[in-house]
Amino acid sequence: MLTWKNDDELFAIMRRDLYSAVIGDILDQMGRYHQFLPMEIQPIREDMVVCGRAMTVLEEDLPQIGEPVPSEPTFGYMLDALDGLQKNEVYICSGSSPDYAVVGELMCTRMQACGAVGTVMNGPHRDTRGILELDFPCFSRGRYAQDQAPRGRVTAWRVPIDVGDVHVCPGDIVFGDLDGVVVIPREVEAEVISRAWEKATGEKTVGKAIRAGMSAADAFKKYGIL
Repeated sequence: MLTWKNDDELFAIMRRDLYSAVIGDILDQMGRYHQFLPMEIQPIREDMVVCGRAMTVLEEDLPQIGEPVPSEPTFGYMLDALDGLQKNEVYICSGSSPDYAVVGELMCTRMQACGAVGTVMNGPHRDTRGILELDFPCFSRGRYAQDQAPRGRVTAWRVPIDVGDVHVCPGDIVFGDLDGVVVIPREVEAEVISRAWEKATGEKTVGKAIRAGMSAADAFKKYGIL
């Protein structure tokens, strides 16, 4: 039986043994059909994996370019959100238009210093070379250097947000790799991870059997996995 004592152990297991497809399969089996973020959200380098708890950030466009609300600072509450990050968290942001970057090198530098394990943007990133040099997992809709300062602001953090069809709550597990980013609701995480680990282990057995000559039909009949 798969067990873990804390998030450090849990996320180490997930990074070592799991992948987005097997997690998504289990969520489908549990009737959670809308847990993958839009397919356009991709890692900025193919081998990047993000795995941690959602620190949700809500962004919005300014009513008029260059005119922030007088009572709020530039970027809104983005700096507070950055400084409030904790170990094993993922800075996950949504709500803005795709017309400007919502994360860059200095932001990722601060995230990394706070112990965060990655960032997921429902929008573009910039400073690609700098983020790659940090080796900090970053998932976004693409590269685009246009700045958010005169165009958008953070209005809240640690609040529920929507990323495409996925409702993300603070503390949900965010797992992303080359095939996509999937969100595991906190209330079902233990069951999802245990079942995903069992399926991933079973797939290795099936793969070995197929390589040894077993047909796909016989493998599915015997193991129920394909």
